[in-house]
Amino acid sequence: MMTSVDTELIRVLADPLRLQIVTLLAKETLCTSHLVEETGARQTNLSNHLKVLREAGVVETEPCGRFTYYRLRPEVIASLAGRFADLAETARATAEANIKRSCP
Repeated sequence: MMTSVDTELIRVLADPLRLQIVTLLAKETLCTSHLVEETGARQTNLSNHLKVLREAGVVETEPCGRFTYYRLRPEVIASLAGRFADLAETARATAEANIKRSCP
């Protein structure tokens, strides 16, 4: 069963720009300047989305001089993926067993 934390995480990842950021960070650790260049988003908009991702625990930061680098936390994505895999397995087993509730 999905929890409210899962629901919030799904909502966070459902935004197209945030999903693009997560996809980029899966490949390498990047600073805000890199993300602005890669996404074409304005820095203020990007910073707001990074804040949401940070608060949701999806990314972590690493200060480096006057720059801040962002790194994806793969365990968060893996945990959510595991929940979806469990849900898919339950649906598969239900279909194979032909489980259905009869109508009143």
